Amino acid sequence: MKRELNVKQKMTGARILIDAFRKEGVEVVFGYPGGTVIPIFDAFYDVKDIKFILPRHEQAAAHGADGYARATGKVGVCIATSGPGATNLITGIATAYMDSIPMVIITGQVKTHLIGNDAFQEADITGITRPITKHNYLVKNLAELPTVLKQAFYIARTGRPGPVLVDLPTDITLQEMEYSYPEEVHMRTYNPSYEGHGLQIKKVVEAINKSHRPVIYAGGGIIISGADKELLAFAEKTGIPVTTTLLAMGAFPADHPLYLGMLGMHGTFYANYSITDCDLLISIGSRFDDRVTGKIDEFAPHAKVIHIDIDPSSISKNVRVDIPVVGDAKAVLKQILEQDIHKLELTEWHKKIEDWKKTYPLSYKQEKNGEIKPQYVIEKLSQLTKGDAIICTEVGQSQMWAAQFFKYNYPRSFITSGGLGTMGFGLPAAIGASLGCPDKMVFDIAGDGSIQMNIQELATISQYKIPVKVIILNNGFLGMVRQWQELFYKKRYSHTEFTFNPDFVKLAQAYDIFGLCVEKVSEVEGALKKIIEIRDKPSVLEIKIAREENVFPMVPAGAAINRMIGGMA
Repeated sequence: MKRELNVKQKMTGARILIDAFRKEGVEVVFGYPGGTVIPIFDAFYDVKDIKFILPRHEQAAAHGADGYARATGKVGVCIATSGPGATNLITGIATAYMDSIPMVIITGQVKTHLIGNDAFQEADITGITRPITKHNYLVKNLAELPTVLKQAFYIARTGRPGPVLVDLPTDITLQEMEYSYPEEVHMRTYNPSYEGHGLQIKKVVEAINKSHRPVIYAGGGIIISGADKELLAFAEKTGIPVTTTLLAMGAFPADHPLYLGMLGMHGTFYANYSITDCDLLISIGSRFDDRVTGKIDEFAPHAKVIHIDIDPSSISKNVRVDIPVVGDAKAVLKQILEQDIHKLELTEWHKKIEDWKKTYPLSYKQEKNGEIKPQYVIEKLSQLTKGDAIICTEVGQSQMWAAQFFKYNYPRSFITSGGLGTMGFGLPAAIGASLGCPDKMVFDIAGDGSIQMNIQELATISQYKIPVKVIILNNGFLGMVRQWQELFYKKRYSHTEFTFNPDFVKLAQAYDIFGLCVEKVSEVEGALKKIIEIRDKPSVLEIKIAREENVFPMVPAGAAINRMIGGMA
């Protein structure tokens, strides 16, 4: 028998939903109204203790909830109506699913007796989203709603997090019943393991103590589980160098001598060389994505592989693993730290890595009166903010430059779409991050292509006075696709050049937002200082950058990660 938090009271389904939000600690809801969710929005009319944000597109509602979740570690929540409202959430749901982001998505549905009849604005959203949600529900009986909502939040935030969708027919939100919210969740078929198996932990420790060229490969699971302090302690106790994935930027201090930077397609030479030459690879909270591994047959070819992950289905999915450990990154690292591990004798290994760092640093050349290099902009922003900011990104070249040249020393300070690579993610995600962390400066690093995918959200930051600072690196191209066309398709720039772009400054001003455009190197620092000084209002800074600047280093598709091109000093 479940214990109950409150005395039973009579409520409609819509008010039960809002009460559940309160019980689950929801602070912000992103949503867009429509016919089937009018009862929910009517119930929100008198709500003062939960902030409601009306974006200008349902996709932005999903990305906003996602950005909030990434910045805070809490469950993000969004609402949309049935049919096109629900389907407009798809890209945002898939983005969150690929990156293991905890979200609860509420969609309206036609009345229960109309389901399956092709009613106006009906869509089988549970069927459509089944492959891109951790779980989903269609509620056909009001009595099920409290338990469904409790389970939805529990599933979203536990184990390997992910989005959970709850589809609510209009008649369910209008019906009333005696209601109390369950205090506990009991699910026989869902019980994630957090502690690693003791025998496997011993095998991990034995392998570490015998290694001569070990590398820690840290993924987004470090940030999700809050294991950054344990990771630092583990690395410092053993002396093992650390490389991070795109989604783990900030999980290990960028200025730490053991840090190798990001690995993979646009990772550092020294991270990729270290992976290729190591004799022990300790993967924690990562999934061996193809952008990390490159050619699988030549990924860490000399290494025994340890894989620590809370999702058993991820282990040995892409790369053969020698020592699997199913468990939460934080819990397993604590277990390892309690074992008899010691400082390893890695002098030769450290020297080799230092030589690689000196020979192959991340580099670019900024001429005083030349074209503005985007790397210079990001590096200067990092210096001016001292790394104490949340950087959200769009997708493409701007995303990679932000990953390479900003120094991330804190977890949840870099928010980007990794697995899905979603253009238009950055601005609405920055809205969510700013609402979740109002004491932090939040930037959206954008390209002129990606920013236009959800540029209507300038209206949202203006209306709610959300102090997001948008930096548009304008090269007049869909830059990353153009780069591939240059390198691998003989510069045949097929439909990647923008022969027309809006005046971004005038567009910002049309939304009552401060706008500024920079075209000279000498103006960059002053312009960045200007938008940093505007702490309590949104701003847009357009920077005209070198049109055909490329992201280097780069691993060509299908190549081994030590076969990098470009980026040599």
